[in-house]
Amino acid sequence: MSFNFDDDQDLIADPGLRSAGFDAGVAGFGGSAVLEIDLLRTLVAIASTGSFKQAAKAVFRTPSAVSMQMKRLEDLIGRSIFAKDGRGVVLTEEGQELLGYARRILILADEALYRFRCEPTEGVVRLGTPDDYAAAYLPPILARFARSHPQVQVEVTCMPSDIVLKLIDEGEVDIALVSVNGVAPVQRIVHRDRLVWAGLRGGVAYLKRPLPLALAQVSCPWRRNALAALDEAGIAYRVAYTSHHYVAQLAAVGADLAVAPLAMNLLVGDLVQIESPDLPPLGFSEIDLRQAPEATGPAVEALRQHIVEAFAQRNGSALMPRPGYGASDDLAWISPTMLLPPSRQSYS
Repeated sequence: MSFNFDDDQDLIADPGLRSAGFDAGVAGFGGSAVLEIDLLRTLVAIASTGSFKQAAKAVFRTPSAVSMQMKRLEDLIGRSIFAKDGRGVVLTEEGQELLGYARRILILADEALYRFRCEPTEGVVRLGTPDDYAAAYLPPILARFARSHPQVQVEVTCMPSDIVLKLIDEGEVDIALVSVNGVAPVQRIVHRDRLVWAGLRGGVAYLKRPLPLALAQVSCPWRRNALAALDEAGIAYRVAYTSHHYVAQLAAVGADLAVAPLAMNLLVGDLVQIESPDLPPLGFSEIDLRQAPEATGPAVEALRQHIVEAFAQRNGSALMPRPGYGASDDLAWISPTMLLPPSRQSYS
């Protein structure tokens, strides 16, 4: 296929196109305004970290440079993006709308790079994960991976983290997303979220004593955290429902029969964080991305990289130290829900 670039000048000379904003040498629509990828990436980082200072670290710029970027972005769209709030960075209604566009644009930009820079890949990748992570995080990851690697087959096994760890050790799965349990050494933490008490919106189960609980299997670190916190606080409880599967826990909580320790990002529908001074804090949940030693090849590496970048994109690429670690130690992706004051995390 060949192109006659002289034809471009004829097109630009068309009064209709010029009135719509196209002009020779202009990269944008409606004049020279162009939404630059770097500006959008910085906006996402600010929204995720909750501050210009932390966002500056995430995008490797100075805070003053980040401020200048956002001033330029506001000038480009002709709207205020941020509202004054003494508690931190707050987006205006237009800012929230722009943030949605920014996230979608960044995802498409990354997909385009993958599509044209990656060599055609075939094969099978076996992925292991608990069902709660599968429901919350896999849909966009698998959709993106399928678009860039359409010939790769992905086999997903949903089991509790302790079983998935055994499958990794036995070579039955290639890649895994598992909860950090404080026992097994971690490979790469890709996500950290606040662990909260979950209950039904308007429910009363959290007021009952002994406190009825819906928990995962005995080996679950969230279960251990919850029971240890209740024991330390001297709160009577009973394990009312137990299941290896996340959906069964949701059923009990959704019926207002019990409360459950869940990651903030897993609260959906009418499940909300219980804000009660009587319930002790639960700390954090961390997701470890693991790869079997013998699992190699372009298909495995491609999916692994997609997972890493998907969590980075989800959280605005904000690298934060793990609690109790120095800045040079293990780093993790931080969830935006951890950056909001408690009063702004739950639903009314």
